[in-house]
Amino acid sequence: MINYRAILNVLFALLIFLGVTLIFPALISYFYKENDLWPFIQAIAISVSIGIIGFFLTRTSIELRAKDGFVIVTLGWVFFSALGALPFYFSGHFASYTDCFFETMSGFSTTGASILTDIESLPHGLLFWRSLTHWLGGMGIILLSLAILPLLGVGGMQLFKAEVPGPTPDKLTPRIKHTAELLWGVYVLFSIIEIFLLKFAGMEWFDSVCHTFGTMATGGFSTKNASIAHYDSSLIHSIIIFFMILAGANFSLHYRALRGKPSVYWRDPEALFYISIITISAFFVALEAGRFSDNHFLITIRNALFQVVSIVTTTGYITVDYEQWGATAQIILLILMFIGGSAGSTGGGMKIIRSMVLLKFGRNELKRLIHPQAVLTIRIGDMVVPKEIVANIAGFFLLYICLFVFGVLFMSNLGLDIITSVGSVAATIGNIGPGLGNVGPIDNYAHIPTTGKWFLSFLMLVGRLEIYTVIILFTKTFWKK
Repeated sequence: MINYRAILNVLFALLIFLGVTLIFPALISYFYKENDLWPFIQAIAISVSIGIIGFFLTRTSIELRAKDGFVIVTLGWVFFSALGALPFYFSGHFASYTDCFFETMSGFSTTGASILTDIESLPHGLLFWRSLTHWLGGMGIILLSLAILPLLGVGGMQLFKAEVPGPTPDKLTPRIKHTAELLWGVYVLFSIIEIFLLKFAGMEWFDSVCHTFGTMATGGFSTKNASIAHYDSSLIHSIIIFFMILAGANFSLHYRALRGKPSVYWRDPEALFYISIITISAFFVALEAGRFSDNHFLITIRNALFQVVSIVTTTGYITVDYEQWGATAQIILLILMFIGGSAGSTGGGMKIIRSMVLLKFGRNELKRLIHPQAVLTIRIGDMVVPKEIVANIAGFFLLYICLFVFGVLFMSNLGLDIITSVGSVAATIGNIGPGLGNVGPIDNYAHIPTTGKWFLSFLMLVGRLEIYTVIILFTKTFWKK
């Protein structure tokens, strides 16, 4: 049975937390003396007042269950986006609430797809909030709440399982709250380091903070119209490449490495596969890009590596218009949109570990045709993958592809051409941002019809929460007692 009162109680608590986070961009607005302070004050008042009143009206001691976790995580992200869009809406810089919601969901889901045609015209407070939504959504709103809100300690495992990306959530300690604190600790540490490095490389403090939020969350919102291409600096590009790679890797590996075990990186099969994908893809993309560019070969290599890392980690930062490259390079980037980052990273997509399991599963099926009686197992390193996990991954892959196909048909029916339809769906369900066609690296989503924006917002949510968490709410079985 679903505990509606307990669910509402946690959701209202999250709204209070949202109101508190809105204070930070409000302070930025106050510091720069711009016209977006009042919209933040209004949004804070609405979020906090609704949260406090609702929290005390729904107080309960009922413990959360697995079903409750799915509802809380899904609705938590929807509520955060719905109310988090208010500063954009009240500011008057957006044409409609639909655009505000799209931009906010894109931020919290770390997608980075934008409807803005002139990003640099926004006040600093709105730009900061736009980037902060990335940073909060990157490691997970619920995961952050588990770290700082004791009331979520009860039933925390249900929320952890529902939100943390990957086939199996990686508990570093027996206590979920402590695991959340450790993961966020690593996240904050890397963010601080990148902020200082970008400042040292030539960025202003404000831009270094915002771009760090987008990098560590693998989000991709920039404060510049040209994204990272605005900065003609190999050092800045290299720093962002390095931290995108870190953000696309499993954060539990980073924690263990910081504890004095750096060997975990080259002992982890997924990490090795991850680096191999980046290396091989960058090599072939650079070869193809070189045919269509007059740049020095080192610049071509850097641009190819940047775009490969940006796409496979689902960050979505841009240094070059990759649609000017050949079809081979674009196809490789499209494939990388589906693969995504590592399990336990802030990246989106289907996740590398799932691709590894599916490849091994396919190989075993070929062997089974020759040796029908053979007992074949799937191993990732020294670990045997249980059959139920393999089935879970196969089901995930099937749902992912079905959603992709349905999404392409849906967007095509709205009048978009096939390349734009494929690009927009792949980029949103994979939480990447820039796609192909009219939503490519130098375009945006402003021209998408209103219905399409709401549908793509749904795909962002589904992709960020790994499909099952959201789709299960639409089944009859879930709501049965």
